[in-house]
Formats: sequence, structure tokens, C-alpha cells
Amino acid sequence: MPVIRSLRSSLPVYIIHLALALIVLLPLAFALVSSFRPLDEIYKYMSPVTWKTFWPSELTWEAYQSLFTERGFGRTLLNTFFVGFSAVVGGLLLGSMAAFAFVYFEFRGKSALFLLVLLTFMIPFEVISIPLYSLVNQLGWIDTYAGIIVPGLANGLVVFLFRQFFLELPYSLIESARMDGASWGRVYARVVMPLCKPVTVSASLLIFIQQWESFMWPLIATRSKEYKVIQVALSDFITEYGTYWNEMFAAAILSVIIPVVLLIPLQRYYVQGIANTGSKE
Repeated sequence: MPVIRSLRSSLPVYIIHLALALIVLLPLAFALVSSFRPLDEIYKYMSPVTWKTFWPSELTWEAYQSLFTERGFGRTLLNTFFVGFSAVVGGLLLGSMAAFAFVYFEFRGKSALFLLVLLTFMIPFEVISIPLYSLVNQLGWIDTYAGIIVPGLANGLVVFLFRQFFLELPYSLIESARMDGASWGRVYARVVMPLCKPVTVSASLLIFIQQWESFMWPLIATRSKEYKVIQVALSDFITEYGTYWNEMFAAAILSVIIPVVLLIPLQRYYVQGIANTGSKE
């Protein structure tokens, strides 16, 4: 009887979770199925909705082949990977070094500067997009990899995550290393960073996914196809004469699958890194 009562009490929760899962997964399922359909059959079975809506009557790889043979989507993927990888490397280096300075060094205006760092990831990007474009244009970085990557390297949220993690480390480790004659650079590289695997993975995923999903800044900062990234490329399928729905769905599926493939095996470290960033002062 207690088991039955427990099931009855939790049944509404399971039903709600199932409904929410269907709301999220059904559009993805439709996009996946539509990417394997000919263009003229995309919306053929939408009214009424039947099993054919989510199962192609004719399976074709035409959309995926067109992406890589006619639209140069392979170059777009390489661009996006390069931009994301470069942003991760540079963002981790700058963010961890800044956090290291905030935790272990004393200097005038430290609290005010850290407050400014916190404010940077609370301000919408749209507010700074125009002055940022003006600055990048003056540096001659428009339509270059530097113009896409460099403005995103300084990430206030990454600095915050590393700082909170560093505060949890025992200071005796730092004192012992300094007493043994280690420089601050050696303490950072050989003592502190090897202990920061969870927060490093969390920050890496955060930077990569943020860069992977970035649309507005790459659209503003680039003009040629040579530097186009995946989110900007998704808009190419809507033309004056029609929309290539099957190719758009194929590109959208690829843009979703790749971050998921990276996130799933590293999920444990991601959660651990976020959970360990408490509010210790």
C-alpha cells in the first residue's frame, strides 16, 4: 500500500515531466526527420499530424550532401571549431590569471575592480556592440579571426568561477611553495592550476558553448564567407526565392549535436565545477 500511495502521489509529477520532455524533443525529432526528406515533402504530412510526420517516407542524404559539396559547410564547421578552441585557450588563460591575482595579490582598488568584472557579464552585449565594433574597426580586425575571437576572451563569469574555486584551496599550499622558493608563475602553473580540473572543464564548456552559439558579433565582425561561423551560416538558407528547409534542418541538427557530444562525457566535471564555486570570502 505505501508503494501504491507513493506512485499515486508522484504520478502527476511524472506526467508533467513527460509533457515537458515531449515539448522539447518533438521539435528536435521533426527537425531530424525533415533533414532526411526531400524539400517538397517537409510539410506534406503536417496536417493532420500522424506517424508519417515523424518518419520519412523517402530517406535521402541530399540535404547533408548539399551542405558540404555546394555550400562549403565543412569550412564553416572548421571556422567555428577554430574560433571556439582559440576562445577556450585564451579565455582560460586570462580568466584564471585574473582570478589568481584577485585571490592571492593585494593591490589598491581590488574590490572595486572585481565589482567591475562582475558587472561585465550582467550587461547585455547589445549595449556594447556599437562601441566594440568601432574599436575593432580602428584596430583593423574587421573580417579577421582576431576580430571574432579577441573581444570574447575576457569573460567576467570565468574570472568569477576561478576566483571562487581558488578561495576554496588551502592557502598553506601556496605558503609552502613560496617558502620553497617557487615564483608566483610557478605557483600558478604547478600548484594551483593542476588542482582546478573541475572548474577548468566547466569554464571551457561555458566559453566553447557561448562561442559556438554566438550569432550577433560574428555577423557584425565578418563580411566574407571565409570567416563565417555556424550560427551565421544558418541564415543563408532563407533566400529571396524560398527557404531550403531540409538543408536548414540538417545544419541545425549538426549545430546541436556537436555541443551535446562534448557536454555529455564532461557533464560530471561541469556540475562539480559549478557546485564547488561557493560564496566563500
